Amino acid sequence: MMPKLQKPHQYQLSNSNPSHITFEAPNSDPFNDEHSHGQSNTPPSDNYTDPDAFTEKVPPQENLWYSARWFADANPGLDPGISEHEDEPPIIGGTQYRQLNRGVTRQVKLTNGNFIAEYPVPTPVYNAIEAKYSATKSTEFSHMRYTAATCDPDFLTEENGWSLRAKNYGRDTELLIAVTSYNEDATLYARTLHGVMLNIRDICKTRKSKYWKTNAEAGQPGWQKIVVALIVDGLDNMDKSVLDILATVGVYQEGIMKKMIDGKETQAHIFEYTTQLSVDAKPQLVLPQQGDESANLVPVQIILIIKANNQKKINSHRWLFNGLGRILLPEICVLIDAGTKPGHKSVYHLWEAFHNDPHLGGCCDAPLAGEIHAMIEGGRKLLNPLVAAQNFEYKMSNILDKPLESSFGYVSVLPGAFSAYRYRAILGRPLEQYFHGDHSLAERLGDKGINGMSIFQKNMFLAEDRILCFELVAKARERWTLTYVKSSKAETDVPETAAELIGQRRRWLNGSFAASVYSLANFFRLYRSGHGVIRLAFLHIQALYNIFSLFFSWFALANLWLTFSIVIDLLPSQGIIFGSLALIHWINLGLKWIYLIFLGLQFILALGNRPKGERFAYSLTLWVYAVLAAYLLVCSFWLTVRAFESIPQELAASTVSNAFLRFLAPPVGPLAAAILSTFGIYFFASFFVPRSMAYVQLVPAIPLFVNVLNVYAFCNLHDVSWGTKGSDKTDSLPSVSSTKSAGNVPIVEDTTQVQEDIDAAFKATVSRALTKRSSNEVREKLTLDDGNRTFRTRLVTVWLLSNLALVLAINYMGGWLDIDSPNISKEMIQQFETRYDAMRDYYFTFILYATFGLAFVRLVGCLFYWVRRNMCGCFRKT
Repeated sequence: MMPKLQKPHQYQLSNSNPSHITFEAPNSDPFNDEHSHGQSNTPPSDNYTDPDAFTEKVPPQENLWYSARWFADANPGLDPGISEHEDEPPIIGGTQYRQLNRGVTRQVKLTNGNFIAEYPVPTPVYNAIEAKYSATKSTEFSHMRYTAATCDPDFLTEENGWSLRAKNYGRDTELLIAVTSYNEDATLYARTLHGVMLNIRDICKTRKSKYWKTNAEAGQPGWQKIVVALIVDGLDNMDKSVLDILATVGVYQEGIMKKMIDGKETQAHIFEYTTQLSVDAKPQLVLPQQGDESANLVPVQIILIIKANNQKKINSHRWLFNGLGRILLPEICVLIDAGTKPGHKSVYHLWEAFHNDPHLGGCCDAPLAGEIHAMIEGGRKLLNPLVAAQNFEYKMSNILDKPLESSFGYVSVLPGAFSAYRYRAILGRPLEQYFHGDHSLAERLGDKGINGMSIFQKNMFLAEDRILCFELVAKARERWTLTYVKSSKAETDVPETAAELIGQRRRWLNGSFAASVYSLANFFRLYRSGHGVIRLAFLHIQALYNIFSLFFSWFALANLWLTFSIVIDLLPSQGIIFGSLALIHWINLGLKWIYLIFLGLQFILALGNRPKGERFAYSLTLWVYAVLAAYLLVCSFWLTVRAFESIPQELAASTVSNAFLRFLAPPVGPLAAAILSTFGIYFFASFFVPRSMAYVQLVPAIPLFVNVLNVYAFCNLHDVSWGTKGSDKTDSLPSVSSTKSAGNVPIVEDTTQVQEDIDAAFKATVSRALTKRSSNEVREKLTLDDGNRTFRTRLVTVWLLSNLALVLAINYMGGWLDIDSPNISKEMIQQFETRYDAMRDYYFTFILYATFGLAFVRLVGCLFYWVRRNMCGCFRKT
């Protein structure tokens, strides 16, 4: 059984002989073609152009991917770590390495001291390119270009001798799509890369867009205006199976990276190649098919940047914006995290939003903004309450929060998981402020850099995308806006256990909290922007809304406890008794103690333990709070039903207006209004996105979000790390030194493989790339600073005491009554209790009606966005 070769979207091949899969090459004989990679500037060896030297007696007509036998002589059922042939390369640590049999030494001229060279790609990679694309005199398809970047990304400029193929070919870049990664495995990486390539195909082959159609007719096909940048955050940290995927599509080759050039350490290894191949997440090979051009992928210009060291995501974006951006000058930059799967035409819909709004600076469809949604595998994962709750949370954010923010013109966050920016909009101060969080610039920036920041400022850069969003909208003398694009969708994985969710949300919550405070504190800078009076008025309204939201987020711990205790205490006062009054009293008292005990446990766990080290404790907490939330929900509905049952009696005894006011009176009225408004608004809004009503799963998770996630986040405010995983160590790379040639031009000697060895190594690479692998996560301990811990302790103390003060104030605002005093009568006790209940009900009413008000504002924003989007849809440009 051979590795299955597939064509895009159809995942099967018709073949008269399944046991011997063959393909006809676009070029009948690539070795006689003038543009073949066989015609390199490297002097070939004696058998370099002899097909029989490396095709293993494969018939000449099968020279595209030769035959499946060429790729896998071994049975796929064998252990990938065991070779069936004695002459196969040795396997070390699960990875196959091939010793070079032959090498050709050539002289490479340095350009301004920079090492830039081209290397022939494997024969199958070149032959997979359709003839209509490969018929060119350039080496775009026959050779891969390698650059050893020995400079900081800020100095990767044409003036310093650096260049990129797309610019050398005189092409204008409309879209620069960046995929940033750390140590994602091959499955996640292939999912994203293949999704991007499908999106590029959809853009180039769409018949609806006048822009792309006109450019193609003018001589610049759509694929020439799109560049994909794959930025890997550290060679040692990356999953080495990803290199097999990249080598299979032709953008990477083993053994050509240089550690140092003339004593200057290489900061990043840059590979460039234009490919028409892809590997999907299954993994299966995707290559062009004759007779089905509409489904074939178009050529994709790929720039692979492998950073020599791990320097965080912001540094990866500096390579994108300051390095590649200054050379290519793209109109739109699309940011994608490896592992995110862009949906059908998602990139096109993002581009279309910019094309129709010249003042749009950024847009998104990401986990906390837009239409990214959980990968739920056909709904099976929704059986997990935690996954279902997150899915509902994302959906409601997409339906209510982001349309509201889009209506104001300022979306608080455009997450890097899947978002886009207009390049010229973020140039200047937005990027300058954004890159203050780059650790590699700490020494250069001094006090303005990461080393001069307080722990609160460092937390802002855990949500660095929020900083960039605010700086873009507040850019001086400009009127850039942000929006989310509903028609653009993407998928991402969500945590499936409480421990994984806690670790993820720690960075999100702390970063968003600090960034929210930053945006409110710097709101005055909007007056220096170019926004009109109406837009500024909307931004003021949004600021007030954000202040209220921040207030409720800060006191969520106290408000949830007060809501729980007040609602369950209302049962006996409203005549709702199961069993006896004493039984209700003891049940409620026991549940209150359980609530507080597990809340205290969260502080103990958060201050001294890692979530993954206390999986049982956090899982138990989740289920305990789920039961308490279910009890609260049942009590709330019970009280609401009883309130509605009394309406006929109230109408018979008084006027309609008096009955209505009496119904809304505390304590039950506000509770009924809050429940009806919340459920009603969610139910109504769900019609905009069908199948999104998973509120039943969200309710049990609310205490988890408030009592567990918030507590852990604040208690670990001192931890400003992104978290690291295990990494594989790479072998040492060679260094090269230059000498002066006769023309006084610096040259270096470089050893390249002959074509036979390139193709033989490629055979093993494809076999590994199409083999599923399992990954093991290696935990590393974090190093924490005592000063950061002190700040953490003070903030947690203030937060805890302020919430405790609120609880005590609400519970004891009526004062204290000495019921043992002989001067106290029963009437006085009743009056005291009545006054106490009334004062507590006032605050309870405020909480519930405020909840209703905030939900109503979100609904209005949702409706405004929906009406504007549909009314303006017929006038959109394509």
